[in-house]
Amino acid sequence: MFRIRTSLFIFSMLLAGLSGCASMAPKYSRPPAPVPKAWPGGDSSGRTAAEVSAQSVKWQDFFLDPKLKSAIDLALKNNRDLRIAALAIEKARAMYGVQKAEIFPIIGVSAGSSSQRLPADVSPSGKEVATEQYSVSFGTSSWELDFFGRVRSLKDQALETCLSTEQAQKSVQISLISTVANAWIMLAADLDRLKFSEKTLQLQTESLKLIKHRYDTGISSELDLRQAQTRMEAARVDTVSLSRSVALDRNLLDLVVGQTLPDDALPSCLASAGLLKKVSAGLSSDILLQRPDILQAENRLKAANASIGAARAAFFPRITLTAGVGTLSGELSGLFKSGSGTWAFAPRIDIPIFDFGRRKGNLDAVVAESKIAVAQYEKAIQTAFRETADALAALGYADKQVSAQESLIASTGAAYRIAEARYRAGVDNYLPSLDAQRSLYGAGIGLIGLKLARTNAQISLYKALGGGMD
Repeated sequence: MFRIRTSLFIFSMLLAGLSGCASMAPKYSRPPAPVPKAWPGGDSSGRTAAEVSAQSVKWQDFFLDPKLKSAIDLALKNNRDLRIAALAIEKARAMYGVQKAEIFPIIGVSAGSSSQRLPADVSPSGKEVATEQYSVSFGTSSWELDFFGRVRSLKDQALETCLSTEQAQKSVQISLISTVANAWIMLAADLDRLKFSEKTLQLQTESLKLIKHRYDTGISSELDLRQAQTRMEAARVDTVSLSRSVALDRNLLDLVVGQTLPDDALPSCLASAGLLKKVSAGLSSDILLQRPDILQAENRLKAANASIGAARAAFFPRITLTAGVGTLSGELSGLFKSGSGTWAFAPRIDIPIFDFGRRKGNLDAVVAESKIAVAQYEKAIQTAFRETADALAALGYADKQVSAQESLIASTGAAYRIAEARYRAGVDNYLPSLDAQRSLYGAGIGLIGLKLARTNAQISLYKALGGGMD
């Protein structure tokens, strides 16, 4: 009989392993992308045949400046947000391992002893009785036979949650790389602005000295002198303000990098920051489906899908099994003697009948959660499409804007030289020269801003297309 029961136990284990393949989760199908197949107006980034897909370009190859590469590398090692994301992956993997193990029984060995004394008035024999009992057993306790796929659906949900966490970490890394790059080139642009402002202040100071001399000799009026002083002080104010911006840029860069950035990793000018590899958005928006944040949203959708399977399985009986074999004896020395063997086999079935709508409410909740996940997935695609389209639009006009601004500087510079010559010749007062100076200064600062915007658009396109991984 002992062998029959043992065989029945082993057979039950095999049957449960075979029956655990069922799942009540709905068949998953990826929702169609709620965006056009083609980019608006075509690929307006001026793509050439030499350009490549962003997803095929590592960040080390996209950013060509060695100092910027050094800053990004330090950030990937020290940034706390990235560390948190990496630790979240470890936690998700551990939780998946726990849920995956629920498919299999917990098999273990237990040993114990008990002593009992019964007084004579409650003893069946009418005499005081003292007993001792020792036992050793091997088996499993409360193992759910997953006939309806509840445990397996929960395992699938944990897997998709783990995968979504991994995609989240990739998104954080891409975002970190672009954030460091943007902060680094912002510092470079503000350094260029500061140098330009300092040069302007120097020229204004020299111009003030000249006008002061002309005023002292009676050639220029006091109005000319005061206007020159006003322009010089305005340049001084801009210089102080830009010095403050440079300091704030340094603080931001140190924060995103996670440590104080060494001087050899700091930018010197915006020209070097603009050295970026050209990438293409391709011809179809389907490339966005490989973005980590969209893959993360799809993993969450799959996890919600698996939750429906677990909620459906809750409407059916749950079968658990407790079984074991061992030895039992009243004396420790007799545990393993012949005739001390024992076994236990206790299957249990729980059949839900009335729960006053609890399981129905839970199923409705997870179905609603699945619909929310679909909407979030579609929104993620729409957001990615908009980000890419914006970057393409910005790049499509960036070179033309820079070229037009350079022409404006050339014209304004010529006007300034003419106005300055006419003032020195005594033909005009100082006002035309002052206006020309202001226009030239504004055009120069504007050119730096346009070059910064062009570089930012290149980085934004690279990020929007899912580039930036190792």
